[in-house]
Amino acid sequence: MTLVQELRDLLGDERVLSDPLRTHVYGKDAGIRRGEVLAVVLPASTAEVVALVGIAARHGIPVVPRGAGTGLAGGTVPTSPSLVVSLTKMTHFDVDVESRSAWVEAGVLNLDLSEHAAGHGLHFAPDPSSQAACTIGGNVANNSGGPHCLAEGTTVNHVLAVEVVTARGEVVVLGGEAPDPIGLDLRGIVVGSEGTLGIVTRALVKLTPNPPAARTLLADFARVEDAAATVSGVIAGGIVPAALEMMDRLMTTAVERFVGAGFPTDAAAVLLAEVTGHPAAVEAEADLIRAVAESNGAGRVRVAADEGERALLWKGRKAAFGAVAQTAPDYYLHDAVVPRTRLVEVMAKVYEIADRFDLAMMNVFHAGDGNLHPLMAFDASQDGVMDRVQTAADELVEVCVAAGGALSGEHGIGLEKRDLMPLVFSQADLDAQARLAEAFDPDGLFNPEKVLPAGSRCFDLGRPVPAGTWI
Repeated sequence: MTLVQELRDLLGDERVLSDPLRTHVYGKDAGIRRGEVLAVVLPASTAEVVALVGIAARHGIPVVPRGAGTGLAGGTVPTSPSLVVSLTKMTHFDVDVESRSAWVEAGVLNLDLSEHAAGHGLHFAPDPSSQAACTIGGNVANNSGGPHCLAEGTTVNHVLAVEVVTARGEVVVLGGEAPDPIGLDLRGIVVGSEGTLGIVTRALVKLTPNPPAARTLLADFARVEDAAATVSGVIAGGIVPAALEMMDRLMTTAVERFVGAGFPTDAAAVLLAEVTGHPAAVEAEADLIRAVAESNGAGRVRVAADEGERALLWKGRKAAFGAVAQTAPDYYLHDAVVPRTRLVEVMAKVYEIADRFDLAMMNVFHAGDGNLHPLMAFDASQDGVMDRVQTAADELVEVCVAAGGALSGEHGIGLEKRDLMPLVFSQADLDAQARLAEAFDPDGLFNPEKVLPAGSRCFDLGRPVPAGTWI
């Protein structure tokens, strides 16, 4: 029996996509790479996922788990003809108000969960810019962040347990309701593993109480360096805001044309800051942020007058990537991380790289934790532009790592940064990570050739292993 026929016998015709026109859509994510898809399946239950894993294993076909496809690192792009398991039909969730938690299936949209929980005075803290479209399963796979993760932490800090389908077709629950369970933290290993260890079908997530008060401030600066210095000054002043975001002039202009959120387009950079908590504390912290911004040369510091204005400012920030379409048909970005104290220095190098490669570089990023998003807007149909973009992108990451930073803050490694892993990890580090992946998935069934570059295992290096070496 053919692979497709066996899949149709299990799920029916409507939930198995094999027509080239339909599978083409699933060959890429929101990044720039594309892969080949043999078929796409849309399971509606964990039991169906188990059956699909068994079918793929029998046919020797790689399995690529997928959420909404909003990832930017090529994490769900097949590296060889593969079966894509799209979990978007798994959308059930149960909120437990008393324990402030919820069991959530992988296909639930991030924003849907928070909007439902809002009726109970709760929300799911990780809030990626794509939260209206991205799924909880994708958030778990990439350990996603968002503007409001500065004080609260990324997805791993809000996941208590995960239900995982293993390569052997077993269903295991890693973690539990206790915030600090006894034993190895296998839950923490799976969160952020980008679908390489198993398929996460459900997650037990923490829900955070909505704050009693919030203040959102917008400050504009004549120099990018002054905005970056304000970021360090705010943290040094003893405040960890709920969010501290930065955009430069090119990005602010694109956003303002797209949304009309009231961002000043004559400023070199703007900072969007938010503080939450008790009303008295919020007022005091807002005053301190204003003072730090003004001491660093802020031209105007505006506080959102009401919830409507606050929502509009955040709508503008979260629409940034979509707004780029007005500038050019394509864009490429990384999410490398640098120490806050090196922001000024690194941003200068970012603009130098843009000038040297003749690229429109637009910047919007989580300034509070140094998570940069340098975004190159371009037209891929122009001869030679992709080579310039890729070379510049790799150099951007190298600059960030040299400054003491990391490869990724929230988008994951996927294909885009896979071959840059040796910039940060030694051969011993990579070998240890490869051993861990083999322990979960010995046959390399799930999302192969992602995250770890070729040669990560000692015996993959093309040279004999010395006698007595522990492997």
